[in-house]
Amino acid sequence: MERIGVRVRGARARAGLRQDELAFAAGVSTRLVHAIEAGKPTVRIDGLVRVLSALGLTLEALASPTENA
Repeated sequence: MERIGVRVRGARARAGLRQDELAFAAGVSTRLVHAIEAGKPTVRIDGLVRVLSALGLTLEALASPTENA
């Protein structure tokens, strides 16, 4: 989550948005945007996806070859 938070913060800054503006665009709370950027591990995936989508980003999950699905 820390790496995702850094990426979100960078994309938001490049877009010239404040946290509250991104939250409004994504339809989520400013508190959620702050939690994502802080790398909180308890962020709900649906909220994260909405924020990523508002920034034109996507979330991709890859399993390592040694993991069983």
